[in-house]
Amino acid sequence: MKKNLWLNIGFQVGALLLAVLITMLILVAAGAPPFKAYASIFKGAFGSENNIVSVLITWSPLLLTTAGVLITFSAGLWNIGVEGQMTLGAIFATWGLRLLQDTNLPDFLTILLAIIFGMIGGAIWAGLAGALKTFGGVNEIFGGLGLNFVSTALTIYLVFGPWKRPGVGSMSGTQPFDEKLWLPTLPGTGLSLWSLGISVLVVVIVYFLLRGTYFGLKLKAVGKNMKSAFLLGVPTWQYSMFAFLLCGAFAGLAGAIQVAGVYHRLLPNISNGYGFLGLLVAMLINYQAFWVIPIAFFFAALNVGSVQLQILYKMDSSFAGVLQDLLVLFVLLGQGLRERILGRT
Repeated sequence: MKKNLWLNIGFQVGALLLAVLITMLILVAAGAPPFKAYASIFKGAFGSENNIVSVLITWSPLLLTTAGVLITFSAGLWNIGVEGQMTLGAIFATWGLRLLQDTNLPDFLTILLAIIFGMIGGAIWAGLAGALKTFGGVNEIFGGLGLNFVSTALTIYLVFGPWKRPGVGSMSGTQPFDEKLWLPTLPGTGLSLWSLGISVLVVVIVYFLLRGTYFGLKLKAVGKNMKSAFLLGVPTWQYSMFAFLLCGAFAGLAGAIQVAGVYHRLLPNISNGYGFLGLLVAMLINYQAFWVIPIAFFFAALNVGSVQLQILYKMDSSFAGVLQDLLVLFVLLGQGLRERILGRT
């Protein structure tokens, strides 16, 4: 037992060291001193109050998309369409704010209803992917990717068409909403404690949902072996659909928060890659909800801090994505190798 524990730790540490080593070689090839580059990333993420605020703003939607994909992963589903579900959440939230902004409803209620609209929009889009798989036999990977493209096209159509700014369509998005319809932020910053608190709360809910409820147990049973779960009386397709809907609602919530709490309008690229990044976080933590909060924070810091590489070393800021991808790749390879070795011992 102790031998297996040390093997597990060794494979995890080895995978992380390999990922760091490869990225160091990439930095050297690009002409950037590796240790200074990593120090620059750290400074870019935590070197000032504004940088820390940017990390926290990035952290919030990433928590939500990761929490969502953990639900579908538990059901054995690869919900690649979470990016589009976040986009539809942003579209529905924008629609809700536009619909209600001139009514006599209290401002807080208008914002709340817009966020609920966003969750409904994300759930509808996820439900389409689920229906394509359940009733049409379309693999959820292909269905999700296809719906991602549709959601992007729909956003561009709205920004440059019916919802364009007065007289002109622009990549800067739709007309910003009145400040009274923004989620409250800390003075002098763009950080909404409401959005951050909601995001952390969702992760906690997902943790207990998957760990300590009959629903979570049955969901995992469906993910492990759908045929056996069905024979044991679990309504498998219903649980699969519910997993899609719940994930879509969380992704839609992330999109709604981007509209109401960050940009205050609809942008063509409102999802900003958080859906795909949430998939990476979920894979890196081996689908364990306990690790969502710290690892998502680490990924958010990398995203923000890597901008310094572009400023100091003329490197593209997408280097953070290279490091994130390599971390996930080597950790998955390490897990596979560990399982092979432990299976023989």
